[in-house]
Amino acid sequence: MVIVGAGVVGLAIAARLAPRHTVVVLERNARPGLETSSRNSEVIHAGMYYPTGSLKARLCVEGNRRLYEICERHGVPHRRTTKIIVATTGAEQAALGEILSRGAANGVELRMITAAESRSLEPHVPSAGALFSPNTGIVSAHGLMDHFARSARAAGAVIQLRAELVGLVRDGLEWELRVRTAAEEETVTAERVVNAAGLDADTVAGLAGIDLEQAGYRQHYCKGSYFSVSTGRARLVSRLVYPVPGHVSLGVHAVVGLEGRLRFGPDAEYLPDRRLDYAVAESKRAAFGASVRRLVPDIQDDDLAPDISGIRPKLQGPKEGFRDFVIAEESARGLPGLVNLVGMDSPGLTSAPAIAEHVARLIEA
Repeated sequence: MVIVGAGVVGLAIAARLAPRHTVVVLERNARPGLETSSRNSEVIHAGMYYPTGSLKARLCVEGNRRLYEICERHGVPHRRTTKIIVATTGAEQAALGEILSRGAANGVELRMITAAESRSLEPHVPSAGALFSPNTGIVSAHGLMDHFARSARAAGAVIQLRAELVGLVRDGLEWELRVRTAAEEETVTAERVVNAAGLDADTVAGLAGIDLEQAGYRQHYCKGSYFSVSTGRARLVSRLVYPVPGHVSLGVHAVVGLEGRLRFGPDAEYLPDRRLDYAVAESKRAAFGASVRRLVPDIQDDDLAPDISGIRPKLQGPKEGFRDFVIAEESARGLPGLVNLVGMDSPGLTSAPAIAEHVARLIEA
């Protein structure tokens, strides 16, 4: 079996399947997880935002539980920071009620708190009321990927770095994969292929002969930038603080990292040319400052500095509605043995252990 992509999802799948299957993981970069998996907020999401019954809802809630168990059992750095989703107006309070109802339907532990309770938790955050999420937290993405990689290798998996898939054809009962390395191009065969290629998962699906437009597999690159807060102001927030979510993203929110650093982000900027542009523009400071002051009025523009950015592979384009994860065994398309994972944006990190179980059920059914 070949898994394409050694991000957190590909590595979780490798760790799950290697004890019972011969597994080779192909990764085009020099190290695992250099793209989306290492360029995000590292939040352990609880699962209250996603439509009930969707893969994102089910796998996030299951992944949250599994992730904490993995971290505690194997010493992966993490912290159950908790989180508040803050309303600033009466209209936003009504939206909190909708999130609370959806969270309950999804099986998420969540409760409404008063404005006074919210301010007692975060005195520098104005609030007309909030939702409190006890199971939202932070995890070291690199620590988690290291754990999955060690587990996969210990069970016999091979993780081949600097190996880019450039061809994928069904040949009889097997898949023929053309793999480009620094030295040469070679051909390998496998009974099964798991496409966990992240930003280029649609490209890999296209290599297998799938019409991306017809299948709805075309991904859109959506860049999210973060700004960090100066050390002297970082103590103004002690946990994750989110606004009521917008249409495209969850909104610019406060993230307190494992090392105590306070960042705000991400924004949402679609990249029509799919360039891997990770620069954080200084010119965004004023817009970030305005968003940040909705949550923490005491933070000024001069307290903010450009930090990291990441690129999310979204199935929904600008102004389009919700799109779920695609996790599909493609026998119905005449491509048995191929499992595509497309549109693995947030909450992919949180969901990774549950995604691995889901893929195992598809393969071993």
